[in-house]
Amino acid sequence: MAERDAILAALRPVADGIVATFGACCEVVVHDFRRPANSVVAIAGAVTGRGVGGAMSEIGMGLLARGDDAEDQLNYITRTPEGKMVKSSTMLLRDSDNTVFGALCVNLDLTGLTQAQQLLGGLAGVDNPLPAPTTTFGDDIDAVIDSIVDRRQLADPRPWAELGRDERLALFQDLNEQGVFAVRRAVPRVASRLGISRASAYSYLAQIKENS
Repeated sequence: MAERDAILAALRPVADGIVATFGACCEVVVHDFRRPANSVVAIAGAVTGRGVGGAMSEIGMGLLARGDDAEDQLNYITRTPEGKMVKSSTMLLRDSDNTVFGALCVNLDLTGLTQAQQLLGGLAGVDNPLPAPTTTFGDDIDAVIDSIVDRRQLADPRPWAELGRDERLALFQDLNEQGVFAVRRAVPRVASRLGISRASAYSYLAQIKENS
């Protein structure tokens, strides 16, 4: 515990230094995976609108679900719900036992560059690239959970009653692999979002854990 706390504390001035180097378009976030609902322990810059005590994004929750098998995610592009195009790298933090316990994330706002690229591409007659997937960044973990569940339902918009048992289990397995159930009080939140009872949600979660 002390080792992990020391590493997180040492990264706070690093975050400030990176943002001072790259300017207002840059944000650096230090995450503590031990508390996913309030994982942001330090932040410099203001690209995603979060503050200290803010929640993980879907990407962070997916890394949390993979545990020590997770790998750094470098140079990926996402879009915030407000329309910002963000280029990010998420570098995992490990202790002396090689256990993943947090992450250092660098986010660059590319919105201005992207708009310029689209303008020049239009003038040159070059097709614009495909849009980046939207990612929920925020201080409220419930909003992140809702976003993951809603995206999963958009992939298969049938009502819960029309899903077979295997399809329901697959839905819960998918949510589990994305790290949703690593968050406390996530099961009641998912149940409410799906329109099912808490008892049913806990039952399906127990079944997928038993199967795995």
